Amino acid sequence: MSDLATLVPERDDTSHPGHVEVCDLEAILPDTGVAALVGGRQVAVFRLSDGRVFAIDHHDPCSGANVLARGIVGDAGGDPVVASPVHKQRFSLTTGRCLDAEDRCVDVHAVRVDGGRVAVASPD
Repeated sequence: MSDLATLVPERDDTSHPGHVEVCDLEAILPDTGVAALVGGRQVAVFRLSDGRVFAIDHHDPCSGANVLARGIVGDAGGDPVVASPVHKQRFSLTTGRCLDAEDRCVDVHAVRVDGGRVAVASPD
């Protein structure tokens, strides 16, 4: 088991060039996130209870803090979102758009799960 939002070491994913393995899928509890360092950038990786996995920037542009992996995962009109633990702005896990501050967004990163391992596309 991992702690919520635990930074995990990065490792090149040789089976998926351009991706970095971050952890075992089972290390992410359903409907929670963890933070990972991918290509020198903090990324928040979320596993939903329906099995989908998403990755967005860990940096909350509204508060200026690296906290999104610690946010509350939910749903807004069928779109999975995470609410920042600082000021509760919601960010779409599919688009990165902030639903509560239209001028703010975060980058979305491609995710692959293969053999029980989660790999995130390097932002480079």
